[in-house]
Amino acid sequence: MIVVIGATGTIGRELLNSLIQANVPVRAISREPDKLRIQLGAGDHRQVEIVQADASDASALRSAFQGASQLFLSMSNSPRQVELESTVIRTAIEAGIEHIVKISSPLYNALAPVEIARWHLEIESLLNDSGILHTVLRPYGFMQNLLRLTGSIRKHNAFYGSMGNSACNYIDCRDIADVAAEVLTNHKKAGRIYTLTGSEVFNYEQIAAKFTVMLGRPITYINMDSNTQRRSLMEQDHMPLWLANHVVEIQAMSAAILEHPTDTVARLLGQAPRTLDNFLEEHIGLFQ
Repeated sequence: MIVVIGATGTIGRELLNSLIQANVPVRAISREPDKLRIQLGAGDHRQVEIVQADASDASALRSAFQGASQLFLSMSNSPRQVELESTVIRTAIEAGIEHIVKISSPLYNALAPVEIARWHLEIESLLNDSGILHTVLRPYGFMQNLLRLTGSIRKHNAFYGSMGNSACNYIDCRDIADVAAEVLTNHKKAGRIYTLTGSEVFNYEQIAAKFTVMLGRPITYINMDSNTQRRSLMEQDHMPLWLANHVVEIQAMSAAILEHPTDTVARLLGQAPRTLDNFLEEHIGLFQ
């Protein structure tokens, strides 16, 4: 039995679909089980055991882990990241979970510090010290996050950032979920750290050029300084300070540290990762 925490998230949803299609026994933990049932649909949710539990409730988690051998852990970033994931990990070990697959972040780098990456590194250290078999997935920028640009592109034919002309690794969350399914069902590939990217890197000007071609109208990337972007994210997008800081920090990381694609997805899955062109074409209607 595989337990999934983060089943309503972008990666977790796709992982559930993969495990359902493979007829793998799966139990999904959610604070909002009815929402998860609706998300899965009438047919699929009957193949998933859905349990209500909160990551801060060790007693409920302990009950939810009973009879399971593996845990997939993917929680939304928050200032309580270390506290909540640490509770989950310790409780899982106490309950007899034998293998944990954790979604992490690109490794923390003091040259371009990203606070959330430091949180994930702390959680990885807990896994290392615990002695439990664990697999860490470190994906770079999600292609799905580009969908947040829809409003700006529709209204202003432009989008904003502070990356300059630096290139960023992107990966489709469906590829991350496919890798997670692979390491959960093929123990020969468990127990390692995998850095996950797509097969290409792009800067924002190149992405704007792709939108221009696909939409048939000029789309512009407008660069701004970090402080202006942070203020805009908080005032226009209503982000809390910690999240606005995160967006600014990851763009600063891309600008400071040259990013290179890896071949990890292709090696693990035997096929190339999904491309940014295909992803944008699939969702281009949202930007029109």
